[in-house]
Amino acid sequence: MFKFNKKKLPSRHTSLGPDKAPQRSFYYAMNLTERDVAKPFVGVVTTWNEAAPCNIALMRQAQSVKKGVKTSGGTPREFCTITVTDGIAMGHEGMKSSLISRDVIADSTELTVRGHCYDALVGVAGCDKSLPGLMMAMVRLNVPSVFIYGGSILPGRFNGKDVTVVDVFEGVGKHSSGKMTAHALRKLELKACPTAGACGGQFTANTMACVSEAIGLALPYSAGTPAPYEQRDKYALLSGKAVMNLLKKNIRPRDIVTRKALENAATIVAATGGSTNAALHLPAIANEIGIKFDLMDVAKIFKKTPYLADLKPGGKYVAKDMWMAGGVPMLLKTLMDGGYIHGECMTVTGKTMKENLKKVKFNPKQKVMRKHDNPLSQDGGVVGMKGNLAPDGAIVKVAGLKKLQFTGRARCFDTEEAAYKAVQNRKYKDGDIIIIRYEGPKGGPGMREMLQTTGAIYGQGKGEKVALITDGRFSGATRGFCIGHVGPEAFVGGPIALLKDGDIIDLDAKKGKINVRLSKKELAKRRKRWKPKKMNFGNGTLWKYAQTVGPAYLGAPTHPGGKNEVKVYADI
Repeated sequence: MFKFNKKKLPSRHTSLGPDKAPQRSFYYAMNLTERDVAKPFVGVVTTWNEAAPCNIALMRQAQSVKKGVKTSGGTPREFCTITVTDGIAMGHEGMKSSLISRDVIADSTELTVRGHCYDALVGVAGCDKSLPGLMMAMVRLNVPSVFIYGGSILPGRFNGKDVTVVDVFEGVGKHSSGKMTAHALRKLELKACPTAGACGGQFTANTMACVSEAIGLALPYSAGTPAPYEQRDKYALLSGKAVMNLLKKNIRPRDIVTRKALENAATIVAATGGSTNAALHLPAIANEIGIKFDLMDVAKIFKKTPYLADLKPGGKYVAKDMWMAGGVPMLLKTLMDGGYIHGECMTVTGKTMKENLKKVKFNPKQKVMRKHDNPLSQDGGVVGMKGNLAPDGAIVKVAGLKKLQFTGRARCFDTEEAAYKAVQNRKYKDGDIIIIRYEGPKGGPGMREMLQTTGAIYGQGKGEKVALITDGRFSGATRGFCIGHVGPEAFVGGPIALLKDGDIIDLDAKKGKINVRLSKKELAKRRKRWKPKKMNFGNGTLWKYAQTVGPAYLGAPTHPGGKNEVKVYADI
């Protein structure tokens, strides 16, 4: 077994020399031996909680990670951090906490590692914001790190079809419009989520799980296995072993997460028709290292990437199907064959992406994924947009959309609640463009997702007949012509704040254009009359977040990031 020199590791500050006797006494109180204390300390962080099925299986997997660390010469130290689960937070003020939780996860992981001087990190995450939150912490701290996804839920079965939680959200809309009985909705809600694991479609959790492999922070195939399967524990064990190998070789997250690795990550989002939230999380990860990679940089990758994986909500299949068909490596291999993936990028295996994929072959008998030269469409499943309504940019998921252009009249709402109430009462018309504003990072605060509203619209059968624009976000489960991340946001006086009912808006997802038919003169006139809104919160975490959060196109960062870094934690 490789012997580590603790004199060069951060944990020397808590375990070496006579003056560290008090710290060592704490470790002995937890039944560690002198040999244990002499080894590298590896933080094993999970976002385990009992809030939702996404996180319930994580503590089990952490035990396997710890075994992997221990058998490879390290001393694991398990800790938990928070999660806010979108499926439960959705449709009320609780959703303001969701995006904020991403940064609290990153910050609390950083503080735990810093405070206890851990030498390496393995992160196990299940729900949407917890995945990027842990990845952000890894590149911020820059100690050898491995990420592992907790796994997706198995699909439910209802009326002979696979269903996910998005079917329940849309079922609410069907019920409100008389297309579904209360009894049928009740049966659906009882069947939709049968096991532990994160939502099964290519929503944010599975999108960022695919990203974890594509960006190089997770072991090949570790993103695919569903949460209930014991095979997950094998990948957890291997992740514990892998982090010790990285520590031995001194391969750090910033050796892995480069500009090219971020491009690989954006590529897999587009190829899977993934969540628009990735265009928020990838810039946030890039910010941690000081790499410029904003929403429109992500969108450039999206534009040139073929859409290859036929996944819900725009397609037919769920995460389990993709895993059984060949998993993330098979998709990465065909993308690399087409020249869409940078094969020279380093990964947590200690090998390059190209080396990892050397023996992977495409399975022509499955229907979930296409080869790079036979795509579902030439453009990626997600598109960036710009125009006089969104000078900083905006984003739309086009996977599964039949129509890529839309012109309609604005119907303006200053909160999601007001918009949802109007949708529930069917107080909108075909051809309307529903505007939900003052829901951006600062204005919310917290940049809520609008799945309750979009799900209700789709459930009422109006998903292709209206559009929706917001300075907030959408769930990865959202479908329809729904444009989010519009910037600048309304709270800071962006053009979306100046819209009035009846303004005509032109949307073109093919060309990436979002414009309101107002002259510069008229917009300037309205801007002079515009008055800022008072902040919704005067104290607490939401108030504090609003003071520091940056714009959506930069990933809604809450600190200056790597460009202002004075000292890297890993080098203390």
